[in-house]
Amino acid sequence: MAISYCAEGTAKVPSFKKREMNSWIKTVATAHGMKIGVITYIFCDDDHILKINKEYLNHDYYTDIITFDYTEDGIISGDIFISLDTVRSNALQFKTSYEEELNRVIIHGILHLCGIEDKTPQARKVMEANENEALSLLKK
Repeated sequence: MAISYCAEGTAKVPSFKKREMNSWIKTVATAHGMKIGVITYIFCDDDHILKINKEYLNHDYYTDIITFDYTEDGIISGDIFISLDTVRSNALQFKTSYEEELNRVIIHGILHLCGIEDKTPQARKVMEANENEALSLLKK
């Protein structure tokens, strides 16, 4: 198991307890029948995530998260880009704390690696329910 956290662009890695975060991520993956492989979180700003979105996905818009999935044989692995700018603005929009929104996005990427999609309204409901369940497991 290897979960790493780094930053690109003007962003810095957010302050949180990495051992607790890693344990939570592992718990959520295990609950979905998966094991942790190599996961890299890359925290960045809006400009950097827009560049990634254009270059690799041909999408010309900002987003909070992009997950590159390398999962094989029940072992989740991937690169997860998170725009801290968008996390901040989403926290304001959804009237929640920055920390809670960041945790939601962090686990959102893991849920994608576990096979949960969010491309349709029904799939988004399933994703949100899984996010809420995962957030309830996080030690406050």
